[in-house]
Amino acid sequence: MATTTAAPRSTRVNPPRPNGDASHGSAGAPRSPVKRLLRNSDGPTAALYLLPAVIGFLVFYAWPLIQGIGLSFTDWNLLSDPKFIGFDNYRRMLSDPLFWNSLRVTLIYVTVNISTQIIFALAIAGLMQRLRLRVVSRSAILVPWLVPNVTVAIITLFMLDPNVGFVNDMIELIGGKTQSFYGNSDLAIFTIALVNTWRNMGYTALLFYAGMQTISPSLYEAASLDGSTGFRTFRSITLPLLRPITAMVLVVSLIGSFQIFDTVAVATSGGPGNATRVIYYYIYQKAFEQFDMGYAATMGVALFAIIFVVSLIQLRVLRASDSDLS
Repeated sequence: MATTTAAPRSTRVNPPRPNGDASHGSAGAPRSPVKRLLRNSDGPTAALYLLPAVIGFLVFYAWPLIQGIGLSFTDWNLLSDPKFIGFDNYRRMLSDPLFWNSLRVTLIYVTVNISTQIIFALAIAGLMQRLRLRVVSRSAILVPWLVPNVTVAIITLFMLDPNVGFVNDMIELIGGKTQSFYGNSDLAIFTIALVNTWRNMGYTALLFYAGMQTISPSLYEAASLDGSTGFRTFRSITLPLLRPITAMVLVVSLIGSFQIFDTVAVATSGGPGNATRVIYYYIYQKAFEQFDMGYAATMGVALFAIIFVVSLIQLRVLRASDSDLS
């Protein structure tokens, strides 16, 4: 007698329901940071504390930027009403040899200033790490950074003077020839870069030193047991783990270096010739000496675009390096 076997009954498993209110759309969709902040119990209080910063950003940064972009399409000399001229200012900028010279001088300054600042700051931070300096000694490193740029420019103007400056006196004592550091077109921009390196490297060194304190001593102990030299340990352990600090230092230093103005205005006024006429000083001359506000705004927009793009590239490169480490 043939026997028949009943087919197994198919069971339907209902997927679990996602938590969340259906009235807010798909429950699985990620909420925006603003919505997450407001739905948090402390969200309204946090938003209230953030409000002054947001208002300050909109009033002192976003609105002037929008106004500057609009002004770059006009011809305005402060006496008459702005006249819309389209892209004429941008075409003029691209064919202006003084603009390209000021951009070249600025790039030289940025390259020298940032590279020397990071090299000296890393050396000082490493020395502080080894010597375990006291808090007072570490604070003393910040003193040059606390001195205003104008004061530093005036002091170094006398220190480097070819006639009465003690730096040239020291050069003569060792048999060298006196130099007009600010008056020599080949030396002036490098002198300004090194003066500002001296002013800022203490602050940068403290940032690197703080980053070094977060590195586990066990990593250095393991490297020492493996017979690693000091330089190899620094290159293989310290530098890679300092990349977040390095990213911040690079971006902040880049923005500050592109906006160099005080030292140039006090020490050289853009001279000799156009040797130290950086783009920020050229914008100042066009706006407040020649009252060519529209063209000055155009160069300001170009400077903003350059800083934004270069900073973005730096952050992308450093983030890619961090992902390689992980």
